[in-house]
Amino acid sequence: MPKQIHLAAHFPGVNNTTVWSDPEAGSQIDFASFERLARTAERGKFDFFFLAEGLRLRELKGKIYDLDVVGRPESLTVLSALAGVTTHLGLAATVNSTFNEPYEVARRLATLDHLSDGRAAWNVVTSWDAFTGENFRRGGYLAEADRYARAREFLATARELWDSWSPDALIGDADSGRFVTEGAGEFRHEGPQFSISGRFNVPRGPQGRPVILQAGDSPEGREFAASDADVIFSRHSTLEDGRAFYKDVKDRLGKYGRRPSDLKILPAVTYVLGDTGEEAQERALHIRRQQVSGQTALSFLEAIWGRDLSGYDPEGPLPDVEPDLGEGVSRGRAQFRGDRGAVVKQWRELAASRGYSIRDLAVEVTGRQTFVGTAATVADQLNEHVQTDACDGFIIAPHVTPGGIDAFVDQVVPLLQEKGVFRTEYSGTTLRDHLELS
Repeated sequence: MPKQIHLAAHFPGVNNTTVWSDPEAGSQIDFASFERLARTAERGKFDFFFLAEGLRLRELKGKIYDLDVVGRPESLTVLSALAGVTTHLGLAATVNSTFNEPYEVARRLATLDHLSDGRAAWNVVTSWDAFTGENFRRGGYLAEADRYARAREFLATARELWDSWSPDALIGDADSGRFVTEGAGEFRHEGPQFSISGRFNVPRGPQGRPVILQAGDSPEGREFAASDADVIFSRHSTLEDGRAFYKDVKDRLGKYGRRPSDLKILPAVTYVLGDTGEEAQERALHIRRQQVSGQTALSFLEAIWGRDLSGYDPEGPLPDVEPDLGEGVSRGRAQFRGDRGAVVKQWRELAASRGYSIRDLAVEVTGRQTFVGTAATVADQLNEHVQTDACDGFIIAPHVTPGGIDAFVDQVVPLLQEKGVFRTEYSGTTLRDHLELS
C-alpha cells in the first residue's frame, strides 16, 4: 500500500514573499481571510492550518521594513476563532519558547484543544536575536545551545502541566455533574530554566497533549525534533536534499525509543499551475518578479553587504564595494547568521557566470516555486517525494491569500485521491488522528 500524503495550509505573513499587492490578494488582518483559507483547506481534507508568528516589526536602516506583511493578529487568538467555523481541520500556531513562560503557553494551548475538540498544535520555536528581545523585559539574546536547552525544558514543563490532570481527574455524579479529584492539576518543576509549582487549572484536552511541531534545521534542532516533536516544518523541498534530511532525522529516533512513523517531515513548498508546463513556468517567473521588486532586491543585498546600497541600480551589476561584516543595516533578519563574506563571493561568481543584475540575483537566490507545471505534473511530483522518502507530506505556502490554495484543492487534490495516496474523507476527529500519531 502506498504511503499516505499529509497536507497542511500555511497562511504566510512574516516574510516578503506574500504578494500582498496582487489584485487577487485580500486583507492580511481581517478574520474573513483566515476563515476562507481555513475552510478551503478543510474542504480539501488537509491535516491542519498553520500560522507563523513575528514578535517584532523588522527594520531596515532604522525604519520599519515595509516590504513585509506586518500587523498580523496574535496566532492563538485567530485559531481559537477558527475553531468555531471548522470541524476537522487541525489548528497550529507558532509560539516562541524564548519570550514566553510554560504555564501561560500550556494553558492557552490546552484551551485551544478543548475549544477545537482535539485539533491544537504548537510549533515550538526559539529566538536568537537581542533585537527581538528588546520588546521583552528579560532581553533576548541566548546562544544557540542555550536557547535549545530552554526550549527542551520549556516543552518538558508544558507536558508536565498537561499531564498533571490524569484521565480520571474529572468524575461525574448525579448531583453536581462533575467534580475534581484530589491532586488534579498539581505540579512542581525544578530545573535550570524554570522553577514553578502550583495547580494547573485547565483539564486534560481531548488529545491529551497538543501536537508538537518544530522547525529547526541545525544539529541541535534536528536532535530536538527527534526527541520531542511530532512534525518537522522543514525547508528541504528538493528530492536529493529531502531524502538526506529525512534519513538523518529518522535515524535519530531510535535512541529516544521512537519509531519512524512517530515523526512526520513536512517541508514548506509553493506551487504554480498552468494548462501547460510552459504556461506554468511563465506564471512562476511573473510571480517571482512580483515577489522581488527592485527595492526588495536592494534591501535583500543590504542585509548581506551590511551597507546602504540605495545608490545602486537594481537592474545593474552587483555592488563593487566589499561587505561591512559588522551588524549591518538590517535588524531582525535571522536568516543571515552565516559567513556573509563567503556568501558575497559566491553570489558574485554566480552573477558573473549568468550575467545577473542585482534583481536577477535576488530572484534566483531567494527561492522559487517548488512545484511548477500542470496539475497532473505537480501531483506526480508530490507523490514521488513522499513515496521515495524525501518527506511525509507538505505544508503548502501560497503567494496570495486568502485564495492561494483554491487551485491546489480543486485540481491537485482530486488527482492525489485518484492515486489512492490522499484521504477522500476524514477518518478521525483529532489532529493526531489525521497525522496517524499515537
